[in-house]
Amino acid sequence: METGLATLTDEAPRAEVRARYRAVRFHSVSQCDPLEPEDFVIQSVEQTSPPKWHLAHTTWFFETFLLAEYARDHRPYDDAFGYLFNSYYESVGDRHPRPRRGLLSRPSTKIVMAYRRHVDDRMAELIETAPADAWPEIFARIELGLHHEQQHQELLLMDVKHNLSCNPLKPAYRAPGEGDPVAAPKHRWVTYEPGLFHFGHDGDGFAFDNESPRIAVHMPGCRLGNRPITNGEYLEFVESGGYSNPEVWLSDGWATVQREGWHAPLYWENIDGQWHEFTLGGLRPLDLDRPVVHVSLFEANAYAYWRGKRLPTEFEWELAARNQPLTGNFVESGELHPLPAAGDRDLKQMYGDMWEHTQSPYAPYPGFRPLAGGLGEYNGKFMVNQLVLRGGSCLTPRSHIRPTYRNFFYPHQRWNTQGFRLADDLRQS
Repeated sequence: METGLATLTDEAPRAEVRARYRAVRFHSVSQCDPLEPEDFVIQSVEQTSPPKWHLAHTTWFFETFLLAEYARDHRPYDDAFGYLFNSYYESVGDRHPRPRRGLLSRPSTKIVMAYRRHVDDRMAELIETAPADAWPEIFARIELGLHHEQQHQELLLMDVKHNLSCNPLKPAYRAPGEGDPVAAPKHRWVTYEPGLFHFGHDGDGFAFDNESPRIAVHMPGCRLGNRPITNGEYLEFVESGGYSNPEVWLSDGWATVQREGWHAPLYWENIDGQWHEFTLGGLRPLDLDRPVVHVSLFEANAYAYWRGKRLPTEFEWELAARNQPLTGNFVESGELHPLPAAGDRDLKQMYGDMWEHTQSPYAPYPGFRPLAGGLGEYNGKFMVNQLVLRGGSCLTPRSHIRPTYRNFFYPHQRWNTQGFRLADDLRQS
């Protein structure tokens, strides 16, 4: 499965830009091939969105931030779509409330698909005919729009998974992957010495604004786990009474456990004394050697505390990841679920499989400046009360990830494909 060419450079020929645009847009639609008509409108909880909304919103992005500003004689495809499919851009206008996206039975999926085709045709014209003096900004917005769409491709699959999990029939999105059973390697530590290091985007290729500017940070040194924590290791925490022990939880985490009635990771289910896990391939027996996923920051932190360790900072993670090959179990593998750690490298699964929790707050780097205009709302406005995750997941397109990528979620959220590895201070034994 290919999701498009590698990230473009600003010297890329327009034909190459057009090819990547087509490939990324096609992948969004192809992800919906296994869905039934009824699946397109379901919204199981407030943080998810119906697949139809994802398809429409990503199209609205190109129409709003490119066609409306740069296409000759542009007229909105439908005046109502700006209200229906805006997500959070306050400067662009009012929008339909997020919790009610699942009530939008109209416009139909058929009309949304026609909307996509219309905007794609107009975007092809814009790429071909845009004047040279406007092309640098148009190119930058196209590349931003494509990475935005890749974010929604991952969100679409996460949302479909949650939507289907709420069905008592536990239907599969598609047949499960064919990954071979592999025993997870023994957990051990990889050491990083103190020093002064630079972090953040270095200006080579695409990056979001929140990855800049490049900054210097003095690091005290640390140890990182050679792989993420597995289902089997986390099961020990569950069966030891971890979810009923307030001593290992942050205060907000314990309050969340009590309020939500958590007793295990999201999608775990104990059936007749045997643990199972719901996946995009349906309900499966829990594989103890695969990484644990769908745990919140609160749960990851509680496990780390229970083990007498901690979560890494985002800079510790980036320091370790920068010299690792950018390969892993991404969406192109077709697995759609984390695999057991494998390979002969000291650090395993730094990229793909699952987003990794860090203890770092999602805050601006010193000197951060958001993009101008409405696009400035893309990242900067969310820099409060969230924490950074790194590395991508089994649902992330390979061309979308890089060592400096900063994802972010609230500490109580766990429908995202996220797990964690442990960290430790050098001074500790």
